[in-house]
Amino acid sequence: MLEAILVLVLGLAPSVISVWMMRRAKERAQSRLRAAMQASATRAIQRNQIPPDQYYLEGFGYLIGDITCQFNACSAYIRCAVNPSGPCDECHHYQPKD
Repeated sequence: MLEAILVLVLGLAPSVISVWMMRRAKERAQSRLRAAMQASATRAIQRNQIPPDQYYLEGFGYLIGDITCQFNACSAYIRCAVNPSGPCDECHHYQPKD
């Protein structure tokens, strides 16, 4: 009887250890990802990399660029398809939306 229990424990031990190690690795990866995202956001704010023409629009979130332009991407990262890095002031590709 003791031998059967020992064989059962030794048979299950690798899978239990594997599951435990995978969970630990996943938790570690999630915490590192969370820290990297937070550090990136903090650095952007510290360097004042937030575009001066960024604004909040209800229903869309944060946008940059001129929302009245036909080419506006409605994104917080690029302004438009024609001139993605901007600026929108006096852009010769400006076309009002219909």
